[in-house]
Amino acid sequence: MAAAQAIIDERYMAAALALAVRTLGVTSPNPAVGAIIVRDGLVVGRGWTMPGGRPHAEAVALAQAGALARGATCYVSLEPCSHHGKTPPCAEALVAAGVGRVVVGCGDPDPRVAGGGLNTIQRAGIDLSVGVLEEQARTVAAGFLSRIEHGRPLVTLKLATTADGRSATANGHSRWITGPVARAHAHAERARHDAIMVGADTVIADDPALTCRLPGLAARSPLRIAIDRRGRIPATARLRVDNAAPTLIIRSVAASADGGERARDVLTMVGLDGGDGDLDRILRMLAARGITRLLVESGGRLAAALIRRHLVDHVDWYRAPSLLGGDAVPAIGALALSDASDAVGLTPIEHRVLDPDSLDRFEIRH
Repeated sequence: MAAAQAIIDERYMAAALALAVRTLGVTSPNPAVGAIIVRDGLVVGRGWTMPGGRPHAEAVALAQAGALARGATCYVSLEPCSHHGKTPPCAEALVAAGVGRVVVGCGDPDPRVAGGGLNTIQRAGIDLSVGVLEEQARTVAAGFLSRIEHGRPLVTLKLATTADGRSATANGHSRWITGPVARAHAHAERARHDAIMVGADTVIADDPALTCRLPGLAARSPLRIAIDRRGRIPATARLRVDNAAPTLIIRSVAASADGGERARDVLTMVGLDGGDGDLDRILRMLAARGITRLLVESGGRLAAALIRRHLVDHVDWYRAPSLLGGDAVPAIGALALSDASDAVGLTPIEHRVLDPDSLDRFEIRH
């Protein structure tokens, strides 16, 4: 009986996680959470965190279930909140609805919760199971968890290269290395992130729009961030003149302004000296602003700097079946390694064929 219940729990938790995934990139600073309410083998309520982080998944599912929530089981991917904020605590809402059982994917380390939601449910005498599909639940909530536990967003480095790891020809030409299927997949990934970051070199060389250009997903374009310590990005750059997505340009206090920027788009950070240590400060600042998932589509210099500082969590590597040779531009700049044993380790997560290209996802081993 216990084995059969475990299979049922995992099936419904997987469904709750699928609901959570659909709102990645739009719920920050709150986590993307999914919830399903089941009564007598039937789903009577479904919910996911709404854009902007509220209402929460449990509240949406309870509203849909109505009176059918009494005695039912609620499957939720993250521990229900227990603090009073802009919305009432979800743990108390579950108790008030009279659910008979709550199944949780993983705990919430936010100091305002951190077991408080679980305690509220247990004190009410409700049957509680925690840790169902916990690894998958932590993967979905990884950006939120990184912000709370490490004080910075989850960072994914996106690479688009030839098979020999080159991102542009010797003269800087890079459009297009990968094909339309891979590019469409990369645009969908932009929609799943809170922000996308590049360096000034990339803006000057490519003048990218950094938006999600898939039908129906333009509104899901993330915050565009450009690190421009010395104020080199021209006033005519698309990031500075279009309104396709919000933009944040980060400069040092010493950078000279040319008067072309909109004040709301420029952040001056005192003490940026151009060293790798700037990146720690920048990521902490982004986390303080609520950014949980950061996609980096930079050139090789910024990519290498992030890797040197151990600030990259995942690598999304799109590879085309072509070669550009040793005189072409490498996707990763100098890492200053003296021994092959110091090579940065990658753990494969996923391999996908995006005809004619491929995508390999890795987790960086720190």
